[in-house]
Amino acid sequence: MVLSMTGFGKVVELLPGKKLTVEMKSLNSKQLDLSVKLPVAFRHLEPKVREAVARKLQRGKVDLGVWVESTGTTVGQPLSTDFDVEVMKTLKGRIEEVSAALGIENPSDWYQVLMRFPDTLRSDVGLAEATEAEEQELILALEKCVDSLMHYRSVEGEKLEVFFASRIERIRNLLAQVPRWESERVAKVKSRLEDNLSKLPKIEYDKGRLEQEMIFYIEKLDINEEKQRLTQHLDYFMETMGGSAPGQGKKLGFIAQEMGREINTLGSKSNHAELQKLVVDMKDELEQIKEQVLNVM
Repeated sequence: MVLSMTGFGKVVELLPGKKLTVEMKSLNSKQLDLSVKLPVAFRHLEPKVREAVARKLQRGKVDLGVWVESTGTTVGQPLSTDFDVEVMKTLKGRIEEVSAALGIENPSDWYQVLMRFPDTLRSDVGLAEATEAEEQELILALEKCVDSLMHYRSVEGEKLEVFFASRIERIRNLLAQVPRWESERVAKVKSRLEDNLSKLPKIEYDKGRLEQEMIFYIEKLDINEEKQRLTQHLDYFMETMGGSAPGQGKKLGFIAQEMGREINTLGSKSNHAELQKLVVDMKDELEQIKEQVLNVM
């Protein structure tokens, strides 16, 4: 089973007088790169939060954000949001100075103007010390958010499995076409060598020795081992991808590198236009695999 490193999760919980939002998104990374943003009231929980996230996510560049908003008042509790009168006084004085400097009239509706500035409202939500119950709610919301992100990764992983399977099958099909041109390739190499020798004027040579040298040269161009190893790598890739243990991304990347070596060797030994075309198509399919393997956890 393949899991993608791309994922998103969001959980919203309603607390007494507050709304708790936990949001998490992840992209690919070689290791776990976790960025955490917590309100002041929950800042002391950061080590516990990091441990809970790292336990399940393992790899990826992860951004975690937690927000607390006021939903109104509860019985016996004051408003958590109020006007910042001092800021409003400062803004009003500054606007009057600008109006005098520009020779324009002061606003007729001061409230409408001042309320456009975000600093005129002061919120104490997230600043007050969190209760034990609120801390527990945060941890539960975090676990739900991680599960939601892991589900997203699983869905994306299924898409990657389909993609990889189709690319591997395409390489198999291209490899199956190689024998079609192999015998023709050997005959052409032999013919070319004999033709070049015939052009040399009045040179005596040992035909038996020539035959040995040609056999040796053609053996160097033999690609049976490369075909066999590439087939094994294709099988191993599919086997690894179908494993139950998570975290196959690095292993799949290593297998793809080995596949690339065998394909490159096929290309260097081919000496045939049609075989070169097959090799180019294999490389194209493999590059697509390598790009997407980077997203596998």
